[in-house]
Amino acid sequence: MSRFVRSKADEYYPEHTSVLSTIDFGGRVVNNDHFLYWGDVTQSGEDGIECRIHVIEQTEFIDDQTFLPHRSTNLQPYIKRAAASKLQSAEKLMYICTDQLGLEQDFEQKQMPEGKLSIDGFLLCIDVSQGCNRKFDDQLKFVNNLYIQLSKSKKPIIIAATKCDECVDHYLREVQAFASNKKNLVVVETSARFNVNVETCFTALVQMMDKTRGKPKIIPYLDAYKTQRQLVVTATDKFEKLVQTVRDYHATWKTVSNKLKNHPDYEEYINLEGTKKAKNTFSKHIEQLKQEHIRKRKEEYINALPRALNTLLSNLDEIEHLSWSEALKLMEKRPDFQSCFVVLEKTPWDETDHIDKVNDRRIPFDLLTTLEAEKVYQNHVQHLISEKRRVEMKEKFKKTLEKIQFISPGQPWEEVLCFVVEDEAFKYITDADSKEVYGRHQREIVEKAKEEFQEMLFEHSELFYDLDLNATPSSDKMSEIHAVLSEEPRYKALQKLAPDRESLLLKHIGFVYHPTKETCLSGQNCTDIKVEQLLANSLLQLDHGRSNLYHDSANIDKVNLFILGKDGLAQELANEIRTQSTDDEYALDGKIYELDLRPVDAKSPYLLTQLWTSTFKPHGCFCVFNSIESLSFIGECIAKIRAEASQIRRDKYMANLPFTLILANQRDSVSKNLPILRHQGQQLANKLQCPFVDVPAGTYPRKFNETQIKQALRGVLEAVKHNFDVVSPVPTIKDLSEADLRIVMCAMCGDPFSVDLILSPFLDSHSCSAAQAGQNNSLMLDKIIGEKRRRIQITILSYHSSIGVRKDELVHGYILVYSAKRKASMGMLRAFLSEVQDTIPVQLVAVTDSQADFFENEAIKELMTEGEHIATEITAKFTALYSLSQYHRQTEVFTLFFSDVLEKKNMIESSYMSDSTRETTHTSEDVFPRSPRGSSLDYNYPDSEDDTEGPPPYSPIGDDVRLLPAPSDRSKYRLDLEGNEYPIHSTPLNCHDHERNHKVPPPIKPKPLVPRTNVKKLDPNLLKTIEAGIGKNPRKQPSRVPAAPPEDTDQSDNYAEPVDTIYKHKGFADDIYAVPDDSQNRIIKVRNSIVINTQGEEENGFSDRMSKSHGERRPSKYKYKSKTLFSKAKSYYRRTHSDASDDEAFTTSKTKRKGRHRGSEEDPLLSPVETWKGGIDNPAITSDQELDDKKMKKKTHKVKEDKKPKKKTKTFNPPIRRNWESNYFGMPLQDLVTPEKPIPLFVEKCVQFIEDTGLCTEGLYRVSGNKTDQDNIQKQFDQDHNISLESMGVTVNAVAGALKAFFADLPDPLIPYSLHQELLETSKIMDKTERLHELKEIVKKFHPVNYDVFKYVITHLNRVSQQYKTNFMTADNLSICFWPTLMRPDFENREFLSTTKIHQSVIETFIQQCQFFFYNGEIVEAPNPVACQPPPSNAVQMVEPMVPLQLPPPLQPQLIQSQLPADPLGII
Repeated sequence: MSRFVRSKADEYYPEHTSVLSTIDFGGRVVNNDHFLYWGDVTQSGEDGIECRIHVIEQTEFIDDQTFLPHRSTNLQPYIKRAAASKLQSAEKLMYICTDQLGLEQDFEQKQMPEGKLSIDGFLLCIDVSQGCNRKFDDQLKFVNNLYIQLSKSKKPIIIAATKCDECVDHYLREVQAFASNKKNLVVVETSARFNVNVETCFTALVQMMDKTRGKPKIIPYLDAYKTQRQLVVTATDKFEKLVQTVRDYHATWKTVSNKLKNHPDYEEYINLEGTKKAKNTFSKHIEQLKQEHIRKRKEEYINALPRALNTLLSNLDEIEHLSWSEALKLMEKRPDFQSCFVVLEKTPWDETDHIDKVNDRRIPFDLLTTLEAEKVYQNHVQHLISEKRRVEMKEKFKKTLEKIQFISPGQPWEEVLCFVVEDEAFKYITDADSKEVYGRHQREIVEKAKEEFQEMLFEHSELFYDLDLNATPSSDKMSEIHAVLSEEPRYKALQKLAPDRESLLLKHIGFVYHPTKETCLSGQNCTDIKVEQLLANSLLQLDHGRSNLYHDSANIDKVNLFILGKDGLAQELANEIRTQSTDDEYALDGKIYELDLRPVDAKSPYLLTQLWTSTFKPHGCFCVFNSIESLSFIGECIAKIRAEASQIRRDKYMANLPFTLILANQRDSVSKNLPILRHQGQQLANKLQCPFVDVPAGTYPRKFNETQIKQALRGVLEAVKHNFDVVSPVPTIKDLSEADLRIVMCAMCGDPFSVDLILSPFLDSHSCSAAQAGQNNSLMLDKIIGEKRRRIQITILSYHSSIGVRKDELVHGYILVYSAKRKASMGMLRAFLSEVQDTIPVQLVAVTDSQADFFENEAIKELMTEGEHIATEITAKFTALYSLSQYHRQTEVFTLFFSDVLEKKNMIESSYMSDSTRETTHTSEDVFPRSPRGSSLDYNYPDSEDDTEGPPPYSPIGDDVRLLPAPSDRSKYRLDLEGNEYPIHSTPLNCHDHERNHKVPPPIKPKPLVPRTNVKKLDPNLLKTIEAGIGKNPRKQPSRVPAAPPEDTDQSDNYAEPVDTIYKHKGFADDIYAVPDDSQNRIIKVRNSIVINTQGEEENGFSDRMSKSHGERRPSKYKYKSKTLFSKAKSYYRRTHSDASDDEAFTTSKTKRKGRHRGSEEDPLLSPVETWKGGIDNPAITSDQELDDKKMKKKTHKVKEDKKPKKKTKTFNPPIRRNWESNYFGMPLQDLVTPEKPIPLFVEKCVQFIEDTGLCTEGLYRVSGNKTDQDNIQKQFDQDHNISLESMGVTVNAVAGALKAFFADLPDPLIPYSLHQELLETSKIMDKTERLHELKEIVKKFHPVNYDVFKYVITHLNRVSQQYKTNFMTADNLSICFWPTLMRPDFENREFLSTTKIHQSVIETFIQQCQFFFYNGEIVEAPNPVACQPPPSNAVQMVEPMVPLQLPPPLQPQLIQSQLPADPLGII
């Protein structure tokens, strides 16, 4: 009944009871009746007619007390009551379940209609299951009697066989037999539990009651059960799929059921199986999710365990014999244990909340107790064992490869494979390992071969450094280089890597002619960088220490003195001083000083103890002697005191304590020992760098004279004041920037010794101080040389940075350092020394570990012997520095060298000024640069007609590396009658005498120079040859008049006109910057002259004019004084000219030279002038004046005869800069763009790269980039237009140079020639607004392609100028660098030369007014970029300004000049 009325599983109650209490029986549900009202069910028939079925169950309730039937209103027996056709019970409620009884208000309350019902049919239920304590036959008899009673009512009857799911087969057959014996009695097999045929029973009964309905179709139980179970299975599958959509095992049934309650699959399953089963199904799914999560976490932990073991137990030797439990204990002791594992308070880990900590990757430690973890540990140990074996085999195979001598750098693996196939190690390791080992071996031998190749290049330094910095190696020079190097095994070692070898060679050549600390091949080990770092740290600490020591000593009234002497001399001197004092007060130079004297006997065993007392702080120490023995003893005492102070007690004050040597007067004034004592005392004073007080002339009865005491006391006061002045911010009389001597110390980058070793003789000295601000590579020494204190400026540079100093700067001496362990270091020294003028003193310093190296190492012995031999040949000083010795680090090592330099100072300065004057005469170049900024350096660039990049306006070693301060004060210069500048020498009235003696003599007044017109441009090598030939055959000295500087030239202008990227008429020299004289159309060089020097090779020791006397010796170079230096250069020449005899190579005949100059066959390095008849020193000997004049006349006459004027052509073609074929560069602009992409791709890439990475780069477009990189950028772009500039690793300056080169290579300039005149006329308009509008109209006349590109470029330059505060490139500076590239002027047109400044201003206007010209913006006011100008140097100088360190511009070694045809200009 329950299943039929409430078909949903949740509403079906399988358990009911008939045993009730009296109260429940009397309740409204039972209502004292023995029947229950189950409610009603509405069914729709096939015809759509609804039928309502009220269900009544006839039963009998038992009293739970008496276990007898309850007394009811109807006292009839059950059989008769059950057959009643009418039932009545007022307010009887519908029965739902047993729990309803007594709690009717908690359930649905539905009354039986009107309290009475009529019965229309009977459903006779027979239980066919195995009942408890009952017999089926008795049940069947009861049913039979009941059926007889029911049949009397004439109502339809159906037998329902219940609990067929538990049926007994013969019971069911007996029921069916019982029914078959009755007429029209139907049996329906049912199961309320599985809801099988329940509804069929009632439907069949209804059909029997309504004859209009068809005969009921009775389905056997098994068939109906299968159908019902299929329905349940289908619904279950759908529900399970629905549940599986839940992936979070934290989900609850309440949440999920609320989400699914309206889903049809959910509702169907709930109706069939009920909520309880649904919840159980959901719980099982959640548990599966949780277990799956735990399984995955465990798998992750197990997979992570090997990494943890590698971290904590990576040492095989520790764990190879440990069990897993022992290994666990060992791991817990590791410091990284907590980062790999977590120890949980509760275990096991999978029952804790740790499983939910997904971000915590640490492994639960209790997991390690599982068998899986132990297996991982065992595998880990086995892996370590196999890996150890594999590594051993790989190393063994590596050693096998190292033993195979024929493996060369770059050799393919396939060529080596056949030689190692039988090797045991090769068989053990995998193919990948063998290739990896061979690749590593190849990288090592390639790297080693490249390092040896680079070292070889440095060893052959003479081969590369025989040209100037601004030279370009010609094709012959490159052939010579290859011919010499090809004999070297280290050259042949890279035979299979020829491109890399060539790249290394070109990189080396590029560095040789473009040396900077940024491009140094040693990288961060560059000497310049290390020196700057060391000096920055050491001098800062040194000055800070001094400021503390002498801060309280500036104004002293009390002087504390130690007096050191032997045999009572100290006490005698103290007594004499007290005699001359009044109450220990001593009058000196108008001031009273309180003296505290402490005489100490030098023999006292408590000498050091007496010196170091907490109550006495001495200002100085008087050391008195009267014999050789006492002098020697005093020297030993001073050495002990200094060693004790500096090395043991670390007392900086006592280490710098001023000492004064005082010679006591002899009793016999005519003592023969006095001159010896005086000489020995002076020598010791020089060594100790302290004053020496001599015995004054005359006869005195006492040992000490008042003059001596005052002189000694003045020395102490001066030393104290000097030490304070070094760190005092107040300017002193003697400007700290002034130096009496300027010494350059050179060291090679990469030498195997530390920089502090070679600087220790200076930094360890108490007289060392920082140089002027900005001179990061310099320091100052205050040393007593002779009788006076001198200021010596020491500039420490690398050899590559010193090359520019060698020729262009005033240097009084060189300290050339080389490593005795490195041949390349000696090679660089030889190359550098060869070009140094022999008037400059040189100190050679060999560096090694100890003196024992000389005897134990033949290579070191050879290099030290060679250095000493060279020093002997050129009469130079030679010494050695030992890293393991302290003595050779003292400043005294260089004392004799400084004395030698001081003696030759005047001669050196005269020679320098004379050379500068001759250079000025030849080139109209000022000795001191005119630019107040001192940053734009211009040099002759022999190949600049092929070069699109101007030289960088900076020193290759940096702007901060300067030997001499910038001459910003123009008042310090005076123009002579020739227009040359020389410094004005002024001496303050209060200067000491020795300060007046260090003035550089004014330059020698040059002879007038007559400018030659229409002089064609020559190849630099050919020019040298011509000059050498003219020098050998001089005929007549032409008169020359210097070109006067234009009156309207702005001397404060930082830039002159660059001519780096434009084609130059061959009538002009290869100027970097030139400006026209607007009055007479003359080209006035700012630095380089248009006049060709026809007077010989001055750098090789020749003067441009003949000496007045035949015996005067001109400065030569050291290579002509040293057979060692000369023979090295000569050996290179012979190797490359092996087919010529010595006579052919080094001598010339009149027959060969007749009618044709053959100077190009000679190496100017080896043959600067005549033959070697005069010996090595021959270039320094002046030739006969008359003979030279005759030769010069002949030569000059011949030049005039042969020179043929060339016709001026109107066609102007740009020079071919590239040395390779290109289908992109040099093509017309129209061929490189499309309407969709109006900007050439190369231009776009370059601009994008510059704006992304280097917009703030200092000197952008002004600083020259590496030429090799520029060419490589264009070559790579030629091959692949999609190449990324970022991936090439090139500098911003190289990309900027490549961009300028692109425009220089165009057939026509970006600004058409046809509009140049209009631009010129428009720029003359005075009104600014009108001028700008006219220029805007002219720009609109550009070809559309040119207009788009011009707009793009100008916009880019405008962005660059906006960063002028960091890149120092204003619109003015950019226009100077770019206008020749954009306009490409024709310098054959002399009218054009007078308007170059105007054209430059036009480009400047375009850049400044970019928004107005191209974007309809407003006219802007021209900015005043004050920030980009460096601050002026101190205008108040007490001494002459000094020339800043200037080095030549970068060389572009890739532009190898082909050999010019003989006599291209027809002047020879």
